[in-house]
Amino acid sequence: MTNKRKKFVPVIFAAIMMLVTIIGQPSVSYAKSFDLEAESAILVDFETGKILFAKEPDLVLPPASMTKMMTEYLVWEAIDKGQISWDSTTEISDYSYALSKNNAFSGVGLKQNKDYTVRELYEAMAINSDNATTVALAELIAGSEGEFVKLMNQKAEEMGLTDYEFVNSSGLDNESLDGNHPEGTKADDTNLLSARSTALLAYYLVKDFPEALEISSIPETKFDEQEVRNWNWMLDHDASFLKQFYYEGVDGLKTGYTELAGNNFTGTAIRDGQRFITVVMNTKSRESRFEETAKLLDYGFDNFKREEIFPAGYQLSDESTLPVAKGKKDTVDIATEQEFSTLIKEEDKENYSIKYHLDKDKVNKDGKLTAPIKEGEKVGTAEVVFEGEDSGYIFDENTEQINLVTTHSVEKSNWFMLTLNAIGDFFSNLFSSLIDMIKGWF
Repeated sequence: MTNKRKKFVPVIFAAIMMLVTIIGQPSVSYAKSFDLEAESAILVDFETGKILFAKEPDLVLPPASMTKMMTEYLVWEAIDKGQISWDSTTEISDYSYALSKNNAFSGVGLKQNKDYTVRELYEAMAINSDNATTVALAELIAGSEGEFVKLMNQKAEEMGLTDYEFVNSSGLDNESLDGNHPEGTKADDTNLLSARSTALLAYYLVKDFPEALEISSIPETKFDEQEVRNWNWMLDHDASFLKQFYYEGVDGLKTGYTELAGNNFTGTAIRDGQRFITVVMNTKSRESRFEETAKLLDYGFDNFKREEIFPAGYQLSDESTLPVAKGKKDTVDIATEQEFSTLIKEEDKENYSIKYHLDKDKVNKDGKLTAPIKEGEKVGTAEVVFEGEDSGYIFDENTEQINLVTTHSVEKSNWFMLTLNAIGDFFSNLFSSLIDMIKGWF
């Protein structure tokens, strides 16, 4: 995060944004009646990735320090893989030290010739949005920030982010780095993300490393005996002037600000087991990014409830059985293996239906299952179809699929019955052929 005020937006960035607007994905606003003062925003159900509200979710904008969520993810991953530990130590490079001394940037005031642990550096990054400690972690993991940026973009591709470009680990604009921008990037580059991709990044951080919330939810802490405060004002801070922004259940995740990016915030909150992820980009002030986030969370908690739409064992009345070949029974019942529950508005409950998709490898050319068949054997999927205005998912794929299984077993018929059936089929086919031939004479 930086307090540096720029007097103009670089012409080259304006040109890039114009090009993105022209050739990028079409603008989308799924809840047009919802008044939200942010250039781009999104509200997502954490459990399913379902989008409940979106305003220009695919607009590519600079995320500022929300970039640090990718750095956080890679730190957790490196610890998980045993490459580093929370107790690993590192000294501060000349570049990190110079960055820490720059009063224009948020910082905790690093010292050289001193070993800092990964935990100390991570907490300063995640809680106080410190830029220099972020670079120090990037250098520790990858050897240089330039190599770390490569890891950031590789991980973004693995996650399925669709709109992104990482050019440094901190989220600062490269032109603010006094020529110290990472190798392989340009001096006028800046990080870019859409609200959709930011929400997906936050989803993976919380899903894969839920312990990250234990740190992102800390309102105040100490670094080198000095008090540092979390820039997330929606936490339960001691400072009286921040009490107005407190929101019950918020435990993360990352703020961001530069003159170019405006005020951004990726939030997450949980109540009664329901977690939401929110992103607001380019709000008008530090205060408004939390006020607009509160609107999104209120909309989610007040209007959506998780309900069972279809129970386990649900059957379509006209497709409750499948024909069976070579079995002691001619048919087998099929049903959904598990219940289907989702987050919905009450009035939308009747707009859901199910469509079966049989596994082509399970049935023969006549559409029959071949015995023997086990109870609970998967024979396809039941797709949940919503007939109404659907905002989609932050994932590429629709996650609302249920296994379609058999409800009982069917044994294979014995050799004698199979022989009789084969003889019967032979003469039946022969008789049919004779009838067709005679018909042809007349």
